Amino acid sequence: MDIIIKDLKKTFGEKVAVDIPELTIHSGELLGLVGNNGAGKSTLFRLILDLIKADTGTVHMKDRKVDINVAETEAWKDWTGAFVDESFLIDYLTPDEYFQFIARLTDTSDEQLQEFLAQYQHFMADELAGQKKLIRTLSAGNKQKVGIMAAMLLRPQVLILDEPFNFLDPSSQNAIKHLLKKYNEETGATILVSSHNLQHTVDISERIVLLEHGKVIHDIDNREKQAQNILENYFEIND
Repeated sequence: MDIIIKDLKKTFGEKVAVDIPELTIHSGELLGLVGNNGAGKSTLFRLILDLIKADTGTVHMKDRKVDINVAETEAWKDWTGAFVDESFLIDYLTPDEYFQFIARLTDTSDEQLQEFLAQYQHFMADELAGQKKLIRTLSAGNKQKVGIMAAMLLRPQVLILDEPFNFLDPSSQNAIKHLLKKYNEETGATILVSSHNLQHTVDISERIVLLEHGKVIHDIDNREKQAQNILENYFEIND
């Protein structure tokens, strides 16, 4: 499913956080979004998800404008899953209770939920399902896992993850890479991932967009992993 961004701009005071005249993320792409702190990655995701309002411009998915305040444009929620930060979680629930809550919201049956969780048992590493711990007592890495799993529960056509490798041990980071690539291949979903980890981003992404001060500096075809040198040179110069 294409995501079409036009004339999108967001400022905070005098600081320009996002300024993108035009960007199309094509259906089925696994796109990596990279940039230094303050480059505008998280702000762009929040604009796409209508968590904050743009000063100007639009985001469209499947010819639907992303705008939470207009009822007829809310259809995009039905095919979009996302995890941006801990604010997406209900931390007084256990992981099981949270997954059940998301399942009810998405009309997912108990049987479907259990089948879904069974697929990702290895990723959860026996630390989430069946445990009595509240989400707020979990480690940062396990909170990250809960958020990612919940975002995928709907089997969304668009999946947006902000820094999914944060707080995870190396085994879990590798598991996330395989999980996202497999999900993309099996469903044809459009996946957007932001990360400071260049190696992981290069490994999974067929296209990489580099932001600087909210602007697109490079839009790289990475199907042959040619982004590695471009990104290393950029960050070496701008270190």
